[in-house]
Amino acid sequence: MTKNETVAYSATAPAHLWQATVSAFQKLTPRYQLRNPVMFCVYIGSILTTLIYIQQIISPTSHEAPWFIITTSVWLWFTVLFANFAESIAEGRGKAQADHLRQSRHETKAKKLASASDRTRYKEVASTELRIGDMVLVVAGDFIPGDGQIIQGVASIDESAITGESAPVVRESGGDHDSVTGGTRLVSDWLVIRITANPGEMFIDKMIALVEGATRQRTPNEIALGILLAAMTIVFLIVTMTLWPFSAFSVDISKQGTVISITVLVSLLVCLAPTTIGGLISAIGIAGMNRLMKANVIAMSGRAVEAAGDVNVLLLDKTGTITYGNRQAVAFIPAEGVSATDLAKAAEISSLADETPEGKSIVALAHGKYQIPPTDSAKLNAEFIPFSAETRMSGVQIGDRQIMKGAGDAIEKHVTSLGGHMPPSLKSAVEQIARSGGTPLLVADGKIVLGVVHLKDVVKSGIKDRLESLRRMGIKSIMITGDNPLTASAIAAEAGVDDFLAEAKPQDKLRLIREKQKGGEMIAMVGDGTNDAPALAQSDVAVCMNSGTQAAKEAANMIDLDSNPTKLIEIVEIGKQLLMTRGALTTFSIANDVAKYFAIIPAAFASTYPMLMVFNIMKLTSPMSAILSAVIFNALIIVFLIPLALRGVAYRPESADKLLARHSLVYGVGGVIVPFIGIKAIDWLLTIAGIV
Repeated sequence: MTKNETVAYSATAPAHLWQATVSAFQKLTPRYQLRNPVMFCVYIGSILTTLIYIQQIISPTSHEAPWFIITTSVWLWFTVLFANFAESIAEGRGKAQADHLRQSRHETKAKKLASASDRTRYKEVASTELRIGDMVLVVAGDFIPGDGQIIQGVASIDESAITGESAPVVRESGGDHDSVTGGTRLVSDWLVIRITANPGEMFIDKMIALVEGATRQRTPNEIALGILLAAMTIVFLIVTMTLWPFSAFSVDISKQGTVISITVLVSLLVCLAPTTIGGLISAIGIAGMNRLMKANVIAMSGRAVEAAGDVNVLLLDKTGTITYGNRQAVAFIPAEGVSATDLAKAAEISSLADETPEGKSIVALAHGKYQIPPTDSAKLNAEFIPFSAETRMSGVQIGDRQIMKGAGDAIEKHVTSLGGHMPPSLKSAVEQIARSGGTPLLVADGKIVLGVVHLKDVVKSGIKDRLESLRRMGIKSIMITGDNPLTASAIAAEAGVDDFLAEAKPQDKLRLIREKQKGGEMIAMVGDGTNDAPALAQSDVAVCMNSGTQAAKEAANMIDLDSNPTKLIEIVEIGKQLLMTRGALTTFSIANDVAKYFAIIPAAFASTYPMLMVFNIMKLTSPMSAILSAVIFNALIIVFLIPLALRGVAYRPESADKLLARHSLVYGVGGVIVPFIGIKAIDWLLTIAGIV
């Protein structure tokens, strides 16, 4: 069972259901209930009818039967409890995820170094004693004691405790993949890490707090909906309050019937107020965050999840997001009269001491595609020539033989100085590689140019199809890169982005986002480097790769634990699903008032205005049965809608017009029909049971 499956299962286990039930009762406090004006009215009504029942038992002053009052009161309390239960279930899923994360924490010993240059001298300390700036040595088999940045070494790391993925990932110093997370385990080699977070402030600590919902904020749409629901409740409250003097006046004039009771007025208010959506609004928001967590994305707030549903522009950082992050050797192009094998062998030897990702990729290509057997550098008895900015070349000296690789003009100048020349065929190959957005490296053996190594940014597999899916969802993709326009254009075409910004500096990214936002666009950005941090901080939805730098993580409002740049598709779908779910349940909540009018209004005024019984189209047994049936249905419908609030409505990439039409049909018409059937069924059961 995967991590996500475990979380989803444990959140609905009996223990968690019991905890949600206990939590529902714990939330029966005025301070907590005040957070939701709609349910606060139900809460006050529950207290009021309970007090009326007690008063009726002690000193009867009303014609109403005590059993009717207490039955109504009990169902009003259940309405409040069911709303609390829905929110507690959603929170319970977050707590289950947090419990799973806590299990991944390890109280470890750390090898604290006095100096990064001397790995042999260290002091073992508890990981809780580490502070920002401390340097630690981690070797194969050790757990990484805290969040940090790799300053030396390259190693495989098991991040399954955080991401749930069993395949180890490679992390190395330099570049955008030098960030490590406390609690993960080193599988191979060694690393020297500089600690970047104090105990209690590590990434896993923040994750635990986030999934528990501790920092969830109400979104603008949620606030607007809350205001709408509160306004509707106030309107119904005013209308209900005017019914009592109207009823008293009518009885006084007609000399028949009885004045409407407080119990009936409370029942009417509760049934007509939008209690269905009011009871589920918090659960919908929390469930949205939990669904995102199941997609292995940590959201810093509900605001970020909801904003994802409105995104229409996506900015993608090229390096590490669209491409794998480092240029890789993809082909050897030999000069005329030189075999590909000879070129591959020379390129491999010249790169043995090259620790850059590009150099390693040349060696890997020679061994893999061209089947060159690995060269034992110890037996080679060679002197390695490191790369320098001045010569723009590197290579190896073996006796009198010198094999060099480097930039085209640098190698041409080098062989010319030795009496050689640049073959015309290679010049055209160099120009073609450059035009395609790649980087040509020439390889020379002495004064003879053997050929060209084609280095290129490798676009991540499947990204073109994923970007096409985004386009169908109405989201425009823009690639941002520091490359020249020629290179950027070639990569943009291969990746399938809609537009690109070349030679982009951090301030250029920031300027582009602000311009788009001024035009009313909702911007999402995916990035992982420190240079992405300002733009991530400005974006409406900022997704940072888990492999990204600490600065990028702190600027983002979402962390993708899988480091998958196309994860934004799932993020957008979940955001849209959250908005659709809230809209669907709001439509249903408002629509189901129709049946309650036909149930309660005739029952409330039947004794004074018998002609109103013509509206009793459901043929409910009696006024008391009608009121109880409406109150019971009002409570039970919240229970039946809890699974939908947690799961969300099915997402379909369609226009707003089609979405509105479908919701109006399914949840609008359905919201009118279902209560008629439900209230009549409850009335029938109450009658069969002899309760009314």
